[in-house]
Amino acid sequence: MSSLTSTDPPAPGDLPGLAVGMPAPDFTLRDQFGQDVTMSSFVGRKAVALVFFPWAFSNVCTGELTGIRDRLDEFLTFDTEVLAVSTDATYSLRVFADRDGLNFPLLSDFWPHGAVASAYGVLDDALGVARRSSFVVDKAGIVRWTVHNQLPDGRDLGDHLAQLHQLA
Repeated sequence: MSSLTSTDPPAPGDLPGLAVGMPAPDFTLRDQFGQDVTMSSFVGRKAVALVFFPWAFSNVCTGELTGIRDRLDEFLTFDTEVLAVSTDATYSLRVFADRDGLNFPLLSDFWPHGAVASAYGVLDDALGVARRSSFVVDKAGIVRWTVHNQLPDGRDLGDHLAQLHQLA
């Protein structure tokens, strides 16, 4: 199986991640334009798909994020938002966004390195990157769905949209 969702039975070696029903940890990170984005600013206003990705410019990450770009009108509504988080530096994310026309927030968890990924339980300490994990957070700031993919396995964006829109 390429992904593990919160509804799958736990198995040895599953990624820990933040549990469904827990409050999403608040954070403020800079996006690719150097603007601060704060998770709690969406509470009471929008459900959020929080997408952690390991490496800008890698094939799988590029495919996933351009997939979000191509379906951006479905991800971004009056009731929903998508935030992508990587441990890459802001400057790298800006070049990545410009190269691929990624016009949604790409957030840099560069310093302190991986602090937000750690708070969500998805930092791969050995590689120093965020795991390929996603969280859907409701308007109250509660995690309602999670999925964790192995690094070489891309996400099913349709599943993300379905979970996100259930909460909107």
